[in-house]
Amino acid sequence: MTDPSEIGSEGSSSGANPLRMAAFRGALLACLLLSLVALWRGYGDVWFVVGAISAIALSVALSGLQRQRLGQALQTRPKASARSGMAEAVLAHIPDPVILVDRRAVVLEANRAAHLLLPGLKVGHPLSFALRSPDVLDGIEEALEAATPLRIEYSERVPTERTFEVHIGPMQTEGTGMAVQPSVVLFFRDLTSARRLEAMRADFVANASHELRTPLASLLGFIETLQGPAKDDPKARERFLEIMRLQALRMRRLIDDLLSLSRIEMRAHVSPTHTVDLGSLVTPMVETFTPRAKERGVEIRMALPSRPVRVLGDRDELLRVIENLIENAVKYGESGGAVDVTVESVEAGNNSKGRSAVFSVRDYGPGIAPEHLPRLTERFYRVDVAESRDKGGTGLGLAIVKHIVNRHRGQLDITSEPGQGARFTVTLPEAPSAG
Repeated sequence: MTDPSEIGSEGSSSGANPLRMAAFRGALLACLLLSLVALWRGYGDVWFVVGAISAIALSVALSGLQRQRLGQALQTRPKASARSGMAEAVLAHIPDPVILVDRRAVVLEANRAAHLLLPGLKVGHPLSFALRSPDVLDGIEEALEAATPLRIEYSERVPTERTFEVHIGPMQTEGTGMAVQPSVVLFFRDLTSARRLEAMRADFVANASHELRTPLASLLGFIETLQGPAKDDPKARERFLEIMRLQALRMRRLIDDLLSLSRIEMRAHVSPTHTVDLGSLVTPMVETFTPRAKERGVEIRMALPSRPVRVLGDRDELLRVIENLIENAVKYGESGGAVDVTVESVEAGNNSKGRSAVFSVRDYGPGIAPEHLPRLTERFYRVDVAESRDKGGTGLGLAIVKHIVNRHRGQLDITSEPGQGARFTVTLPEAPSAG
């Protein structure tokens, strides 16, 4: 960050040197011409010539001394370009967004992290063009007037919800010996992960306590029965132990799903960066479910494109999406006898450039009533609670799918008609080609 006053003073001194030298040469030439004219006209004598020569020598000596002093001053004075380069290097290595503005909130400097956070940020333009936060903008003026730092919370909801604590502090320039215009530094500290962790803890406690209550009550009841009336009944003991095993497995699945959902929510604001072929993920997952589907009398039919369909994504999370959707179609649509799994590449809609990868799972079962469709991705929402629990469902599968798709900047669509089956479609932006 370069101080404008330094640029002006150094530029004026360096620009004044040629002007002084030109003026001195002109004065010297004029003096010589006047001396020659005076001697030619007979107005001069020996003392006149001696005085003129002495004046010229004295001028040369004084100008040389001045140039020497100016050179020493410039050598001992640190260069503005060096200081500016050091400041830019320091800013570039700060991972958090940092912005320097003047008293009118015009941007003077900003690091790369600030430009990534605020794409509309431009040096020389008002900060309000890129940051629509009255609290932060008012805080700049307040920090200048009070000459003390402030802390203000700033949140953004597009493309994902993020929260920052903005440290606003006036620049301290005492003792520098330079005239620096009043300016303010804005430092953005990301609180998104901390806030998500707090929400995750609260949700986990609330959901776990609610959903675990039923299986825990069943386990306690069967244990008391085995310790009491069924103490010496081998048949009852075997039957109760099997029920207890199923309830324990249900609790384990529930805890695993809750933890998975919480981890996904923690990283919802971080876009995946690895390139993954969507078709290569579908094939092994279909092969895994084929034996289980045959036991239920369901045929899984797969249709993949001839070329790879690549997306920017997290391999494990995309596998979880494919697994949940195929498993749901086999479990709840088994009466239809078939499940269609397709992957295709289509032109992006909504006037967007590029192409989209579309993964679709279609079953031909009983379908879903229209009133249930908007709530299917809510946590623990079930169309038929008893059927879901009997088939080992936790009520979190579609919630996990929705959060993973949102993290991948995609879209989940669910269409169904009673008696006509259901279709679950995941649309993700295709990764840009390397060529």
